Amino acid sequence: MTRRFGSLAIIGLGLIGSSIARAVRAKLPDVRVVGHDADADVRDTARAIELCDVVADDAVAAVAEADLVILAVPVGRMEEAARAIAPGLDPDAIVSDVGSSKAGIAEALARALPGRTVIPAHPVAGTENSGPAAGFATLFEGRWCILTPASDAPATEVEALAAFWKALGARVETMDAAHHDMVLAVTSHLPHLIAYTIVGTASELEEVTESEVIKYSAGGFRDFTRIAASDPVMWRDVFLANKDAVLATLQRFNEDLTALQQAIRRGDGARLEDWFTRTRAIRRSIIEQGQDDAAPDFGRKH
Repeated sequence: MTRRFGSLAIIGLGLIGSSIARAVRAKLPDVRVVGHDADADVRDTARAIELCDVVADDAVAAVAEADLVILAVPVGRMEEAARAIAPGLDPDAIVSDVGSSKAGIAEALARALPGRTVIPAHPVAGTENSGPAAGFATLFEGRWCILTPASDAPATEVEALAAFWKALGARVETMDAAHHDMVLAVTSHLPHLIAYTIVGTASELEEVTESEVIKYSAGGFRDFTRIAASDPVMWRDVFLANKDAVLATLQRFNEDLTALQQAIRRGDGARLEDWFTRTRAIRRSIIEQGQDDAAPDFGRKH
């Protein structure tokens, strides 16, 4: 029988942490949820909105009775957070996380929690908003949660964590941590880097165009601004933690961008059309797999 968790501790009560708390209370009401955040103001907000059964002021106290602990802190703070909870962990507790880079986190958690059962995870879901009030119970429904257990991780514990995420509505995949980091560099990290760059360039052009960039924002630029509104601290840490995969992907992107630049300069319409046709097929595949909305203007209300 798959192990069921009776008490969950969430360390970090931002968008993902607060969404986990809401999803558990909605879908697994028998699970006791204890939350903790290093920021006292965040803890006060979490209490005010009754996010968890208990909001603990101390990390050790937060995990004392938990059989599952999820670290929902920025990637750069994972090891620090793991060391903070170590003295209070139950010997049989599973420790997991929600970071969007995995190889570095796996190494950091192994250093901080030797001999503990650690199963890194990444729910591939989010919005540009942050904070305990930004979360919602349906964030993970139909989204992927990728588990990256070490080769010697107990299969029964991996199965238990997978069942937990499935109960929150997620689809679960298991893969090697290094492979995860390369995949996410392509599908998430590089798009964010490009978005931050384009919006940053536009902000400098504002001085020239006298706000026309914002006034006449088309759908493409508007979507870039949504991506670029994501938590700066979180993304700073992601790029530093996953720098090898990001730099490798960025190099390939630069090569492809140079090829398109040459096609435009030479008037090579066939090259451009072939490229756009192939990339359009990827968009259709994303819609077919339920990862986005095919409605006009992406289902936006005006």
